[in-house]
Amino acid sequence: MFAMFQKPKIFKLRALHSEKKFGLAGRSCKEVLRKGCRLFKLPEAGCRLCLYEDGTELTGDYFPSVPDNSELVLLTAGQSWQGWLESRFRSKSSYLRYSCGSRIRSYLREASSYASEVDAETREEYMRILGHMGQKLKSMQYHGSYFDRGAQADGRLCTPEGWFSCQGPFDMDDCLSKHSINPYSNRESRILFSTWNLDHVIEKKRTVVPALARAIKEQDGREVDWEYFYDLLFTSENLKLVHIACHKKTAHPRSCDPSRAYRPKASLTQQQRGRRPAQKHR
Repeated sequence: MFAMFQKPKIFKLRALHSEKKFGLAGRSCKEVLRKGCRLFKLPEAGCRLCLYEDGTELTGDYFPSVPDNSELVLLTAGQSWQGWLESRFRSKSSYLRYSCGSRIRSYLREASSYASEVDAETREEYMRILGHMGQKLKSMQYHGSYFDRGAQADGRLCTPEGWFSCQGPFDMDDCLSKHSINPYSNRESRILFSTWNLDHVIEKKRTVVPALARAIKEQDGREVDWEYFYDLLFTSENLKLVHIACHKKTAHPRSCDPSRAYRPKASLTQQQRGRRPAQKHR
């Protein structure tokens, strides 16, 4: 019933392997799917909608948070967004860079969605800091180099041949099963690699994002060190690449370092204090 009173969202929709886009609007995921199937003359049964950007499936719960003018792909039963995505790229490296960047972008979206949990007085500053993070992510190309075998050694998580090794569960130093995979070898391996996780050792939703919001609320004139939280959310400082069997879904008993939440106050120079150096008396 509530959907009847919502403002319709506008989308750009394309079918699998098609570059032609069509505009349509709907107040719910079901309505957009129904219109899309009618447009492409497809049965609704088995069809689903995914974001063009990263393949996230559009569901009823996710629908309200998707912005207007998002691009969608209509998939029928048996069709894979992964397979469709690969056809957009000329090399395996560019595909895997994009795949990694999509995961990292999703972390920023999750952090942004937490704004609704932040009190009104803190929300503006919270979103301003996320804006800084977004700008840095863009300059770093969303850390897509982690999956690129052609990247510099300190910027990738694989060998020059494209082999990735599981880094083990969050509470262990290594993977006891020695899981490894080369998504550069064939399409099946790339699909299987999509089930591997970039796991936050200090949990993203339960710990890092709430700690960032709390630091902003309690800053009391201090400057939040947003780059510390950036590293925890988006970089290998806090991310471990793990096989699905090594991805423990239990709570991670790790917390942020409160001593790093704020930037240290720089000592003022004599000029900043408005003082002149004492003159020597002869």
